[in-house]
Amino acid sequence: MATTGASALCVALAPPVSAADDEYETLRQRWVEISLGSGYDATVEPYASRLAETGTLAAGFRASMAPTATSLWPGYPFDPPAGITQSYTRLWTMTQAYAQQGTGHTGDAGLLADILRGLDHLATTVYNPSTTRYGNWWEWQIGSPRLLMDIVAVLHGDLGQARRDAAFSAVDHFVPDTMLGDYTGTSTGANRVDLCRSVALRGVLGKAPAKIALARDALSPVFPYVTEGDGLYADGSFVQHTWVAYSGTYGQVMLDGLGRLFTLLAGSSWAVTDPGRQIILDSVESAYAPLIHNGLMMDSVNGRAISRGYLKDDDRRVMRSDHFHGQAVIAAIALLAGGASAAERERWHARIKGWIARDTTTPILEGAQFGVADLSRLHAVDASPVPAAPEPIGHHLFAAMDRAVHRRPGWAANISMASQRISSYECGNGENPRGWHTGAGMLYWWPGEEQGDQYTDWFWPTVDFYRLPGTTVSTKRLPDRAGGEWGLPKPAARWVGGACDGEFAAVGQHLLGLGSTLRAHKSWFCVADAVICLGAGISCTDGVPVETVVDNRNLGEGGTNAFTRGHGWAHLEGHGGWVLPAGTQDLRTLWEDRTGAWSDINTTSSTERATRRYRTLWLDHGTDPVDASYAYLLMPGASRRTLAARAHDRRWLEILDNSAARQAVGVRSLGLTAANFWQPGTVGPLTTTAPASVLLRTRRRTATLHLSDPLRTGAPLEITWRRPVRRVVAADDGIEVLAAGRELRLRLTGGTAGASYRCEVTLS
Repeated sequence: MATTGASALCVALAPPVSAADDEYETLRQRWVEISLGSGYDATVEPYASRLAETGTLAAGFRASMAPTATSLWPGYPFDPPAGITQSYTRLWTMTQAYAQQGTGHTGDAGLLADILRGLDHLATTVYNPSTTRYGNWWEWQIGSPRLLMDIVAVLHGDLGQARRDAAFSAVDHFVPDTMLGDYTGTSTGANRVDLCRSVALRGVLGKAPAKIALARDALSPVFPYVTEGDGLYADGSFVQHTWVAYSGTYGQVMLDGLGRLFTLLAGSSWAVTDPGRQIILDSVESAYAPLIHNGLMMDSVNGRAISRGYLKDDDRRVMRSDHFHGQAVIAAIALLAGGASAAERERWHARIKGWIARDTTTPILEGAQFGVADLSRLHAVDASPVPAAPEPIGHHLFAAMDRAVHRRPGWAANISMASQRISSYECGNGENPRGWHTGAGMLYWWPGEEQGDQYTDWFWPTVDFYRLPGTTVSTKRLPDRAGGEWGLPKPAARWVGGACDGEFAAVGQHLLGLGSTLRAHKSWFCVADAVICLGAGISCTDGVPVETVVDNRNLGEGGTNAFTRGHGWAHLEGHGGWVLPAGTQDLRTLWEDRTGAWSDINTTSSTERATRRYRTLWLDHGTDPVDASYAYLLMPGASRRTLAARAHDRRWLEILDNSAARQAVGVRSLGLTAANFWQPGTVGPLTTTAPASVLLRTRRRTATLHLSDPLRTGAPLEITWRRPVRRVVAADDGIEVLAAGRELRLRLTGGTAGASYRCEVTLS
């Protein structure tokens, strides 16, 4: 195989495989190529700068390394064990500087000697079989062994047998075979993949076939869809830590790890042949792509990672933002594409090229988080002949993780909810202690590529956490980490979900306040150019005001966006606007500068402070409200003229009900009737015998109903539509047609996953 740039030295350090070489050496060299990249020119950008940066960092680490009994670098003690993983991280950077061309330290014998000195020190003092792990288990069983095995793979011939054996013994001790036995505890989902990665590579490097087979087989429990707890769900949801929506971080780790292992073992004696692997390949388009918007990963699925920003110990100074997480997933997809079918690979490459083209906030092809390996893969995709794909249009309801994504031409919105299945928020390890209300119906939205930094630009350390956009909250002050850590704050609410036809949706949340007496019913009816937002049954006895935050827009540093109010509408230049059917007399607004530091919400993050300007809009329900309500439309990207016209058009929207029993709307021009039944009853032409969500659309002489049971009881649910029906054209399994003629009566059974069931009819 021809090589250029950095990969040429990798081959020099590890001679090309010949017919006489064993399979283990083939796989080792393959891993080195996955990790360090190939096929790029180290003298051109962006590789030249990135390699030079690696060399500069490595030189600094080498100069500051000062082994003691309790640390390898000053300021990074082995207790807590984060200092161990940080030490291996720095040794890995030094290894890359030694192994790759263009770093200024390529093949430097002195640098190699210091890497070996650091490895020996860690092996002697702390990371060895005589140590009983303490502190955060992740540092011992994932963070450190993963880096150690990468170093051994690259420096294999330079280490000598004794050092290799010491590394293998440490991994065997901290990641014993029993960790890959039962699929429970910390050995599930993304964590399981990380554990398998270290064990598989340890098997390859140590020529231990049983270890490789164990790691390969231990991947299989990750593949099937789950119905509770950690893993991937049939509707595309991804959950980690039992109750946390985590597609963007743990999901990315799982996707990246599987991409590396599928590629490593492909065509070998240990190839991953479990047919369940297709579920992972399918997840690219069903689970991950719907949550990526113009290169960013929607923060509703990034868990406690939303609080990281600039980390204190980040040698490269990379902002851990929604774009950071999105680009990491995109890079993982590019890696996984190597093991996909030709048709899948073409579709994925088209998506990647589109994301690359549209991410103008933090250009992907220059991503500071990437090493040259990921950069080379992304540049290769961008240079491929496949046309770039646009952002898709449609709605994706992730019922299993209480999230919804609505996409229309030029804009996207994301709803974040919580239930007895999904936590209100996650904090832990000193991260995200004030994310209390991120699951209280937070409504993220992006009106276009020019607003790609809305939640990227210092949003989380500067926003008012009691005024997150879209939420209804009690203003009762909460302590940091209220409700507990690791996803423990879960409301007892069951009715959370909705009905979706792939384009429009009815989404609802029975809201129970965190640490408060707040109760409310919130609905979002997602249609062609708007999200119709209804709230009802808003009651609280906390003795403080209750607010619905219509929005809280980040205007940037010293933003001057023009804000205009008209009769029944409000507009924010460059963003879009809102329509309030009852007028704007109750809409309160605030224009303020807010200052904060990432360290305010994350103990591992930078103390640097910044100020951002916000335009806040809210509805004040008063102190201790009883059965309060609201109604407004969000119209991303809309002009003042469009908003004024919609506010003036009394016929466009009909609010059929907005109570604690039912919330429903009709939009005649769209042929739409949508309803969330919190209780059985009748609204407009629809009647249900139990709580339900219904989306009804008519098109000339046909109609389609989408039904769901958000309570997930599995008990029979009957729905009547009082409209003459000629015949039923099609109905999903789970729907029984009880009558079709003067009216349509359906029975839904088995709706235990919150999924939408479809019935299509022709009309009389």
